[in-house]
Amino acid sequence: MKITNFVSDTAKIGDNVKIWHFSYIGDDVEIGDNVKVGALAHIDYNVKIGDNTKIEGQAYIPPLSRIGKNVFIGPSATLTNDPYPMCNKMSGVIIKDNAIIGARAVIKAGVIVGTNSVVAMGAVVTRNVPENTVVIGSPATIRYTREEYDRKQRTWKES
Repeated sequence: MKITNFVSDTAKIGDNVKIWHFSYIGDDVEIGDNVKVGALAHIDYNVKIGDNTKIEGQAYIPPLSRIGKNVFIGPSATLTNDPYPMCNKMSGVIIKDNAIIGARAVIKAGVIVGTNSVVAMGAVVTRNVPENTVVIGSPATIRYTREEYDRKQRTWKES
């Protein structure tokens, strides 16, 4: 059995990019350097992904999405591009630099996730996330700052 990915002939893939098994990379996708795309990820057409970004397995990145540099997108995270399905007018999600998107988070079409922000696992994001904030829940609400998140992470690592 041959394990295959689909990578469009029109996709532009940077240096040192790792694409794991059974992933889909659509037309006119641009992937920066040092990016990891996990198994079974689906990156649809006309998506741009910045350098040093990590997209875990089974994530769905719809057409027109823009993902910055140094972003982490957790397993099975779902971005959407149609706020009122089924409509012919679409709007991608924008995830700014250094953002973290937790496992199984869902982000509504047209939402902007600000620089250095964190979307918790399982969160349902229906409106823009300001920079340097952490959102949790359904619908997602601001719970604390990125600075507090980083402090909690350091404490966890040291315990």
